[in-house]
Amino acid sequence: MASLQDIATSAYINLLSMLMFLLGFAFLRLQPINDRVYFPKWYLKGIRESPNKSGTLVKKFVNLDLKTYLFFWNWMPAALRMPESELIDHAGLDSVVYIRIYLLGLKIFVPIAILSFAVLVPLNCTGKTLDDIKDLTYSNIDKLSISNIPSGSFRLSAHIIMAYVFTFWTCYVLYKEYEIISDKRLEFIASENRRPDQFTVLVRNIPPDSDESVSEHVEHFFSVNHPEHYLTHQVVYNANKLAKLVKELKSWQNWLSYYETRFERNPKKRPRTKTGLWGLFGKSVDAIEYHKTEIEKIIQEEIDEREKVISDPKSIVPAAFVSFKSRWGAAVCAQTQQSRNPTLWLTEWAPEPCDVYWDNLAMPYVQLTVKQLIIAVTMFFLTFFFMIPIAFVQSLASIEGIQKVLVFLRPLIRMKRVKSVVQGFLPGIALKMFTASLPTILVQMSKMEGHTCHSALDRRTAGKYHLFILVNVFLGSIITGAAFDQLYAFLNEAPSSIPKTVGVAIPMKATFFITYIMVDGWAGIAAEIIRVVPLIKFHFKNTFFVKTKQDKEEAMDPGSLCFATTEPRIQLYFLLGLVYSVATPIILPFILVFFAFSYTVYRHQIINVYDQNYESGGRFWPDVHRRIIISLILSQVLLMGLLSTKNAAKSTPLLLVLALFTIWFHIFCKGRFESAFVKFPLQEAMKKDTTERAKEPKLDLKAYLRDAYVHPALIGAEIERPAAVDEEEKNPLVSTKRRISKSSSGSFGAEDAIEELLSYL
Repeated sequence: MASLQDIATSAYINLLSMLMFLLGFAFLRLQPINDRVYFPKWYLKGIRESPNKSGTLVKKFVNLDLKTYLFFWNWMPAALRMPESELIDHAGLDSVVYIRIYLLGLKIFVPIAILSFAVLVPLNCTGKTLDDIKDLTYSNIDKLSISNIPSGSFRLSAHIIMAYVFTFWTCYVLYKEYEIISDKRLEFIASENRRPDQFTVLVRNIPPDSDESVSEHVEHFFSVNHPEHYLTHQVVYNANKLAKLVKELKSWQNWLSYYETRFERNPKKRPRTKTGLWGLFGKSVDAIEYHKTEIEKIIQEEIDEREKVISDPKSIVPAAFVSFKSRWGAAVCAQTQQSRNPTLWLTEWAPEPCDVYWDNLAMPYVQLTVKQLIIAVTMFFLTFFFMIPIAFVQSLASIEGIQKVLVFLRPLIRMKRVKSVVQGFLPGIALKMFTASLPTILVQMSKMEGHTCHSALDRRTAGKYHLFILVNVFLGSIITGAAFDQLYAFLNEAPSSIPKTVGVAIPMKATFFITYIMVDGWAGIAAEIIRVVPLIKFHFKNTFFVKTKQDKEEAMDPGSLCFATTEPRIQLYFLLGLVYSVATPIILPFILVFFAFSYTVYRHQIINVYDQNYESGGRFWPDVHRRIIISLILSQVLLMGLLSTKNAAKSTPLLLVLALFTIWFHIFCKGRFESAFVKFPLQEAMKKDTTERAKEPKLDLKAYLRDAYVHPALIGAEIERPAAVDEEEKNPLVSTKRRISKSSSGSFGAEDAIEELLSYL
């Protein structure tokens, strides 16, 4: 159990780490040689030029203007200065909605912290309960929690009242924020420029036809069922192997550039490499000639594979991107059922071209369902078995546990200063290390589920990660922590006293979470801004691979907001704040520092660094809202259980009503706002179509959409394309290659034509 001195020591270490990271960032970002690392977004927009183009040799690498070092902190006010409307134009709505999550945290917890410290902390501090319980491990911080309130005390009514106040305030802020975000989304969609995904739907599970190809079948189906709005389509090719060859070719070309650069700098010695694994094993050969030979082989393989994909009908998967003449037509198709069989002709809004995850488009519908079931089972066992390392981390949360697990450290731990460092810093860093590899595993699991776009992959991965954090990091830490810390008390007291001990022990885990907040939310966020890995990668590529200006731009690694991992981490802080706001309010200042610091850092990164891979228009906000509601309900349930150990059983109906109110509030918000995030209103679609036709009456939409949804590995190749649809065509019949049974007279009559037409209905 971390004491007040241990917490102070941890705060000192993490604040020192923050300061070192911030000073390092302030120095590195001012150096001309690092300008593309810390301001890549402006280079990608073509606004910023390299400061090392002119001046002496030294000035090209080092900033010699001492005045700039005196204002090293000016990046903070600069990050907060850009108006939100300008930030949306600069970085997109997804980025703005993301940083508003941190702002939401401040809106919720600043008033809650003020009330908690004004009302609850004085009440908790003057209690005497912990001093009267024998064989219970606690610290001075725990005296500020609800655990220090006597059982059955009238003071507990203040905690119930505050639970109501905090819930109503949180719901009010959530409602207003949901309203703001939904309005911003609709405004963004109405004002954004023309994009291919506004006119296109993704069609999956196209039924096979023995007489027609997939392309012909798609054309006929939509020409019949959407005759006035269908424009064109692009079938999907299974070019996954070709894409791997293209990627492999790029890698070989990069290494060839590296060896050629080495040879240019030292012409007397030709570089050599080995033909085995990683160039470390096998026969030693001339590196340049070897890579040229391998590149020629891969180019030939790429040509052969491209011809195979284009010519083989089996390479066309039962999916297609279908485009319409208007946004209204696309909205109708994307939001309606196309066939009497709900498993065929499945339609959804097409992601923007850069958001498409091509590997999963080739996945059959049946295989998709089976894989989703397998992933669900795998997720269950992963969550269950990860309790083992969580339990190990909790054994490090007390000094006695550390001595039992790490026996060789006993002499060192007995030193007072070392003891404070170990207990105040080690548990938080250990938990962060154990969970570091988890996001990568969850991303791969989400990819196997068959999602067709990166934004959906991120949302699904975030859902898995949030579940893991909720069950393992939060509940696992409390349950295993309580069991380990109070094991002696369990074995030596009456069974009727065990629930009381557990109830008292749960708020005490706040000390562990405080250390984790400082490691992950303070020092971890400060480490984000210094960008150590991109800095090293840029200078390595710039030294060995860069030859042209384009090479230098490719060497930049602006990165992007990793919503799949960062948003669930933010949710942990919402959960901790809501759960402990009544039980142990001392945790709230640490959470407020996290939200304020993170808001500033990520605003700076969004303005100067990150370049988003896709734009979903804040599509993920309903998930954010729902997870905060889950945290709020969980805080009410835990408070209900905690008060039951305080002989306050009469409070259970009151808190149960509060939980039911929260559930009703979520249902209300879902019905009021969520449709704006999953559907495109036909009224807005028609309005935008009408405006565009008035401004650009001669727009050639078919030419605009021609190559929008061609697989990146097939761009420039001669692939199968549908014939143009003549808008003046009045003949309702659609040509087909189907074999039609003739009438008794041996001719193709009107009845046969009607039968053919009905076959697509």
